[in-house]
Amino acid sequence: MKRNAFILFLVLEAFLCIMLTFLREVLPGVFTTVIAFPFEQIALGLRALSLSGPSGNTIAIILYAAICLIPAVLLLYMARRRRPFLEDWLLLLISAMLFAVLYLMINPGIIQSPVGTSAVKAFLGTIAWSVIATYIILRILHLFFFTDTQKLHKYMAFLLHGLAVLLVYCAFGSTFSHFLDSVEALRTGNTGNEDGLWVSIVFLVLQYLVNTLPYILNVLVVFAGLRLFYELQADRYSQASVDAAGILSQRCCQALIIIMVTNVNFNLLQLAFVKKLRVLNTTVQVPILSIAFLLAVLLLSKYIWENKQLKDDNDMFI
Repeated sequence: MKRNAFILFLVLEAFLCIMLTFLREVLPGVFTTVIAFPFEQIALGLRALSLSGPSGNTIAIILYAAICLIPAVLLLYMARRRRPFLEDWLLLLISAMLFAVLYLMINPGIIQSPVGTSAVKAFLGTIAWSVIATYIILRILHLFFFTDTQKLHKYMAFLLHGLAVLLVYCAFGSTFSHFLDSVEALRTGNTGNEDGLWVSIVFLVLQYLVNTLPYILNVLVVFAGLRLFYELQADRYSQASVDAAGILSQRCCQALIIIMVTNVNFNLLQLAFVKKLRVLNTTVQVPILSIAFLLAVLLLSKYIWENKQLKDDNDMFI
C-alpha cells in the first residue's frame, strides 16, 4: 500500500474508532464496547429479525448458521486444495466459538452476571477476537518459516502495516474508551459537588494524551521500519538502506525519550495541582522492552553499515 494511502487509511480508522466509542454513549444498547464489534451488532440484527415473525425467525436461523459456519467452510475449501496445517484446525474452533458467542449475544439474559450486560458482551468479544487472533498469528508464523525470501518480504510488510493498524486502535479505540469511562466515573462520584471539577477533567484529558502518545510515536517508528524494509528489499548494500536504518534508530531513540520525559512532566504537573485534583493517575514507566527493541535496531543499523563497507571494499579490490 502506498504511504499516503495508508496514512489516509489510519486516519479513517482513528475516526471510526472514535465514532464507535461515541456511539456507545449515544446508543448504549447497540454499541456497548468496541471489542464486541461487530459480533454485538450482528447479534442484535439477528435478534430483531427473529422477533419480526415466523418467516423472519427462519431467515435469522439460516443467517446465524451461515455466519458461524464460514470458518469451517474455509477449512473445507483449503482441504480440497492442500493438506490442512495443524493451525488450520483452529477454524473449527472458531466456528464453534461463533455459535456460542453469537447465541449468547442474541440472548444476553442467559448469562445473569453481577458485572452487567456490557461487561459480559465485552468479555464475549474478547474471547472471539482472541481465538481469531491466535489463528492468524499461528498462520503467519507458519508462513514465515515455510516460504521463500520474496514472499517473506510481502508478509513482513503486511505485518508492519497490521501493527500500525493495531496501534491506532489502541490509541483511539481502547484508550479513548477508557478515557470516557474515567470522565463518567469522575462525574458520577462527584454528583452535587461539581465546583472545581473541571480541573480534574482537564488532567484526565492530559492523561489520555500521555497514554496515547506512545502509540502515535510507535506508528512513526513503524513507518520508519517500512522505509528501511523497502530499501533493503531494493538493495541491502545501498547508501539509502544505511540512511533508512539510521532514521529508524533515531525515531526509536526519540520516541523513548519523549515518552519518558512526558510521563515525568505529567507526574510533576499533578504534584503541583494535587490539592485541586480529585483523581490521581501516577505511573512509573520502566520501558525494558522498548530499550531492548532500540538496542536491536541499533545493532541492525550497525550491521547494515558494516555490510555496505565490506561490499564497497570488495568492489574496490575487484
